[in-house]
Amino acid sequence: MYTNFIATERWTKKKVHVLYQALIVAIATRHADAVDIKFLVDGRPVWVALPHPAWVEYKNRTGKMITDPLAIEIAGHFLKSALESGEGLGREMYSLTVPETLKHLDALAAEVEAGLPTAGMGG
Repeated sequence: MYTNFIATERWTKKKVHVLYQALIVAIATRHADAVDIKFLVDGRPVWVALPHPAWVEYKNRTGKMITDPLAIEIAGHFLKSALESGEGLGREMYSLTVPETLKHLDALAAEVEAGLPTAGMGG
């Protein structure tokens, strides 16, 4: 659902193609307690960093794990929201908080309940 999609930027009204490219544990690359997820937005790299403590909080809340595919969907959901709300222009990196990460995870769960397909909902 959010690994390859089209979003419309709020201010320019331009349709942009967003494509997932990579998932990297940020501890190794930039010594951060996060998972960095790279997308190409019309060919321009954009990273979304999800904090590792969100994995623990989600596990404590639900007993389920955030899988790699689910993390990618969370980051893609955030990125689409940022682009469409006007927050997504020109930035190369977004660092989400634990509450922001879980908010986008909850939004994905609601989409699944509404019958929209998504990957990796944990278990």
